[in-house]
Amino acid sequence: MWAIVILLQTTMTDIRRSLLRRDALSAAKEVLYHLDIHFSNQLQNTAAPVVDNGSVELVEEFVFNLPKDRSMQRKKMTSLQELQLLEITCSYFQEQGKDSLRQIIFAALFSPQSNMADDRRMAMLGKLVSMAVAVCRVPVLECAASWLQRSPASHCMRLAKVLVDDYCNSAPSPACALRDIVTVSPRFCCQFITAVTAVYDLSSDDLIPSSDLLEMVVTWVHDNPRLTLLTFLSAPMPSSRPPGALESTPLLGLVRWCVKSPLAYKRHRKPLLAPCPGAALALGPAEGGRAPGSLYSMLHLSVLQILVSLRADLTEHHLYGRVGVLPLEHVAKLVGELAVLVDQLNPGDAAAESELSLNRLAQALQVAMAAGALLCSREDLRCLCSRLPYNSLLQLVKSGPFLQPPHPEFQQESYPPIHVSTARS
Repeated sequence: MWAIVILLQTTMTDIRRSLLRRDALSAAKEVLYHLDIHFSNQLQNTAAPVVDNGSVELVEEFVFNLPKDRSMQRKKMTSLQELQLLEITCSYFQEQGKDSLRQIIFAALFSPQSNMADDRRMAMLGKLVSMAVAVCRVPVLECAASWLQRSPASHCMRLAKVLVDDYCNSAPSPACALRDIVTVSPRFCCQFITAVTAVYDLSSDDLIPSSDLLEMVVTWVHDNPRLTLLTFLSAPMPSSRPPGALESTPLLGLVRWCVKSPLAYKRHRKPLLAPCPGAALALGPAEGGRAPGSLYSMLHLSVLQILVSLRADLTEHHLYGRVGVLPLEHVAKLVGELAVLVDQLNPGDAAAESELSLNRLAQALQVAMAAGALLCSREDLRCLCSRLPYNSLLQLVKSGPFLQPPHPEFQQESYPPIHVSTARS
């Protein structure tokens, strides 16, 4: 074992000496070449190779230009060289036919290390994924989807923000390039929605999603509701989910958008509804300019339909009553945020908005509990909503009997469905 370690260290030392004699772009290209050979050899012996410190150090020194010897001054890449490196990296992942090798090299390049190189690592990752969206490089997007699944939420949110700035906040907006990615990499889009709803949580006026972003997400979810469950259904109980990672689905973030939007827009003094609420309800991307209120209403209906479908999925995977897709503690945080929003606004000036928000919350809680997506006792629910003002639908949900999925902590009672179509949505 020690002989292998010594041999590996010797090899890495020889490689580093060779790289030090090259210019910045040539050295970075050579690192990709050595990573390919190194991990190809590992994959011949194990299905799950590990990114070792030697590989990380080579990447940080010769791709992100942070010298191992801090007294040394390495020549930084020019903007043209950076663009060339992005093209080389993008082409490598496009041409590499073995997905396991792509994934491990992507991890070697971009997995956060909690050190000085992370800022440069994130900067290059943002540019690479943005380029992959622009030129439709699916292998890069699939690697980015895996990265979003296993990286800390703060880093995922940072990547999402870069893409939103590049594709949804520009003038004129090039959002169509990002919007069309859903047809070729739905798994990336699922993770992107999860990250973007974490960023734009409507907690302040600056964190309300732009019209382009909102319309794109609503179109994705409306056209393909199953999109939101791709990550969860591929790994319902992941064994390697790191602490502080994103939610397993974007559902809680989407519920947050629907529930908080009436009050958030009222606080922001932006109109939520169009002058003619029934107008412009088609979901075609060419029909832009729809009122946010119509979009949030459509999104709310889609989310309820997804929650209803979850019962069959949880039963099929033998997870009914075992896994809460909407974790109770995270739902409690959302309810707390809603209570703060209600308190911030004059009840007399925001009565209609408060009623709409509370109705949507009640509907989401009711359907989620009935489907087994939210594991919550009646006492928990009453405590959860104790800070909220009275709402007749919410009161009905809190006081009525309901079925909790078979679980040692819950009694097996019945939860008759309430027809949410009669409630204001």
